[in-house]
Amino acid sequence: QVQLVESGGGLVQPGGSLRLSCAASGYTAAIFALAWYRQAPGKQRELVASVTNRDGTTYADSVKGRFTIFRGNAMNAVYLQMHSLKPEDTAVYYCNANYGPGGRVYWGQGTQVTVSS
Repeated sequence: QVQLVESGGGLVQPGGSLRLSCAASGYTAAIFALAWYRQAPGKQRELVASVTNRDGTTYADSVKGRFTIFRGNAMNAVYLQMHSLKPEDTAVYYCNANYGPGGRVYWGQGTQVTVSS
């Protein structure tokens, strides 16, 4: 089992930057991938970016070139550096940990990111 705690959300103007952090505790050594998802009001939750235990990364097309995901040692943390933020990036951002195909999936409680002038 793993516990995930996000931080770093807030209000930022368009064009600004934010860094989200997610601290993982518990049985982190067997985590296959850490990821960030987001959910805007009235929309489905979507994958923003993910990083595997071998540093393979995936990004949503809408954030490529603006967001960077990176992880801590032993899969005990994951970060999302966000630049050139747009109003459409406004959402609750969730940290996600999964133990690979068929394995368990865990979620954090979410952190609000609001991009507005």
